[in-house]
Amino acid sequence: MSNQFKRVFLIVMDSVGIGESPDAARFGDAGSDTLGHIAEKMNGLTMPNMANLGLSHIKEIDGVEKVDKPIAHYGKMQEASNGKDTMTGHWEIMGLDIQEPFQVFPEGFPPELVAELERQTGRKVIGNKVASGTEILDELAEEHVKTGALIVYTSADSVLQIAAHEEIVPIEELYDICEKARKLTLDPKYMVGRIIARPFIGTPGLWKRTANRHDYALKPFERTVMNELKDSGLDSIAIGKISDIYDGEGITEAIRTVSNDDGMEKLVGTMSKDFTGISFLNLVDFDALYGHRRDPIGYGEALEQFDRQLEEVFAQLRENDLLIITADHGNDPTHPGTDHTREYVPLLVHYKGQTEAKDLGIRQTFADIGATIADNFNVTLPKHGTSFLGDL
Repeated sequence: MSNQFKRVFLIVMDSVGIGESPDAARFGDAGSDTLGHIAEKMNGLTMPNMANLGLSHIKEIDGVEKVDKPIAHYGKMQEASNGKDTMTGHWEIMGLDIQEPFQVFPEGFPPELVAELERQTGRKVIGNKVASGTEILDELAEEHVKTGALIVYTSADSVLQIAAHEEIVPIEELYDICEKARKLTLDPKYMVGRIIARPFIGTPGLWKRTANRHDYALKPFERTVMNELKDSGLDSIAIGKISDIYDGEGITEAIRTVSNDDGMEKLVGTMSKDFTGISFLNLVDFDALYGHRRDPIGYGEALEQFDRQLEEVFAQLRENDLLIITADHGNDPTHPGTDHTREYVPLLVHYKGQTEAKDLGIRQTFADIGATIADNFNVTLPKHGTSFLGDL
């Protein structure tokens, strides 16, 4: 099919799952339901725009009306890949199937990896555990400032994070250290998804992370739909952490963001541009600020704020634009621990002037989105995924 839509706006609500996957128990996630449990804690979610799109037709959500005539096609997607992290979910959305999962390190990194990092950098390592980026500064930043030792920590994701005070370890040195860590963790026995430089400034009690964060991701193991778009001369605009997730692969323009609100503003900014291709946004706050911190009320308020911001997105949609809203995994803030949860993700597909809504059913892989985008722009289809363009 030739170009049906000129511009596709793809929003990934990071971690907004919609109920346990059939294989959730294998991941320790039986009973997880990010949206459902948040709605219960909120005594109902106020999301009229998502209601109009048909959210409660996918699964009834407390407070979200099941409208008679949704304005979007709706369904849900099951993850085919063997993982529940951000990179796996996003890579699958763009056509990959990841069967070798990225490793996570709930007990910290292996002693031999830490020893080699110390040897190569000439600096000791402190921390080496699962921690939030703000808590670990409260705990270890003073020791770091006194000794110059690197603060190394991880999270529920496959990440190795290195925090250092900009006046103790200059930015360039920190970046060099992270590049060394990236090379070390390419070893298949470690299989770390991302190394993250986490520079900070300040004094005890007033530590502040700076905007000089830098991610060193693995490159996708195969070409994605974004590579196909870019190589065909089409636009592939990455907003938020999308560029980091794909390590810049298949991206024609990268736009940084500092929050969900900023991300939505930047998305609306791209809607005023004349381009042919995709504008691809990740909204990380749902996951980082609320899911991992097990804060259902904060999460619910952020969802309601997102819903309000959809007004402006709808207002800016042109003829021949397609809006796709989905997620990359779950992160049920009522679930034990601080980890992601293995869940279905919502699929809402809307265009201007849409008068009918179809049930797109349960998709067997997130890659159906990538296949649909490739089909729309007439570029090479991914090996995984089935296009639903014909259903639109």
